[in-house]
Amino acid sequence: MQSRNNLLLVIIFVVAALAIYIALPIQHPAWFSGIVAPGQASDQALSLRLGLDLQGGTQVQLEPDLPAGQTVSVEDINRAKTIIERRVNGLGVAEALVQTSNDRIIVALPGISNPDAAIEALRGTGQLEFVEMGKTPVPAGTKIVTSLNASSATTGTVVYKTLFTGDLLRTADVSRDSTTQEPYIAFELKPEGAKIFGDYTAKHIGDYVAIVMDKTVLSAPVIRAAISDKGIIQGSFTLDEARNLAIQMQYGALPVALKVVDVRTVGPSLGQDSVNSSVKAGVIGVVIVLLWMLIYYRLSGFLADMALITFAALNLSIYKLIPVTLTLPGIAGFLLTTGMAVDANILIFERMKEELRGGRSLPSAVEAGFARAWTSILDSNLSTIITAIILYYFGSNFGASIVQGFAITLLLGVVISMFTAVWVTRTLMRFVVAHFAERLQHHLSLFGA
Repeated sequence: MQSRNNLLLVIIFVVAALAIYIALPIQHPAWFSGIVAPGQASDQALSLRLGLDLQGGTQVQLEPDLPAGQTVSVEDINRAKTIIERRVNGLGVAEALVQTSNDRIIVALPGISNPDAAIEALRGTGQLEFVEMGKTPVPAGTKIVTSLNASSATTGTVVYKTLFTGDLLRTADVSRDSTTQEPYIAFELKPEGAKIFGDYTAKHIGDYVAIVMDKTVLSAPVIRAAISDKGIIQGSFTLDEARNLAIQMQYGALPVALKVVDVRTVGPSLGQDSVNSSVKAGVIGVVIVLLWMLIYYRLSGFLADMALITFAALNLSIYKLIPVTLTLPGIAGFLLTTGMAVDANILIFERMKEELRGGRSLPSAVEAGFARAWTSILDSNLSTIITAIILYYFGSNFGASIVQGFAITLLLGVVISMFTAVWVTRTLMRFVVAHFAERLQHHLSLFGA
């Protein structure tokens, strides 16, 4: 039993040390970030993400760009919303808010450095086409008419035949030429697209094929050999332009063209001074709680303080690893669960004091205290977890990101508080009792009894 507890104690110390290191506001080594957070961009790895209300950003309102008299269906608006959400994620914007209001789509982009480029990536239809050019190429940037969705009004205009569209695209990523360092887009086709492209290029070596986005030629390379599933798009665009094009290609075409009807630069709801004051107030509050636990419960309180510090470090480290974007409601959820973690320890210690006053030995009182408090802790935390899940569902399905942010931090905090309040505190208590039981039995006042 004791050897198992010692092993658990070592694991807890390792996890706590790792969590504290991740939670520290420092620049972590690239190799470490690559191991613990492999999916995060190197410039944002293991950093706390702040929402629109804490760091400001840009809010964009989009609506369908349709001829007079035409309407758009609810299904098209919802599909456009889904595609825009994917594009926003591709931009690397932390926890952007995308929601609909009637036939408008509202996008909140926290802390973006280039709002104009981001807006263009969002509103662009993203209709990708591979088009026959024959023997005469068209310069990049030229607007053309293709056979896709061509109307009778194009009579007398050159109509270029569309081989296939971006629906047959598997991936699109940005890379740089090793010699010139010019950005280009490397793409890969699905099996159906690879067959069409492979058959066509095998029969038209020496001809040109244009890669067209929203009826604008991106590039028109000559076919030098049969091409099947992979290719590149080169052109005179910057790295940001190439990345935005790749995002549009990757996440599909919007079902309807969108236009920007309103752009607002949003300042943080709290100024920097207010944020600093809030952080200072939070630190003071936590220190007071730690001191109160130490003074009132003495040795037990000291062990609970260690568990509470572990709780805070685990929360912050998980916020960085997932990552979770912190908003004002999210911070409120974290502070609420901090109080719940302390409350769980108080339940345990009061039960333990009752057992000691009833004449039990210290080791027996410790085990009985945890056993008796566990049912109450489990019931209260389970009800909170269910509530947090309901709040998250409500926030994600009705565009209430404020509720969603609160629910995420509440859910994570409750789960972590159960771990620290029960397993961490109990493991520490068992270790102390196992090594100093006889000495402590004569000084029960150290446990507040």
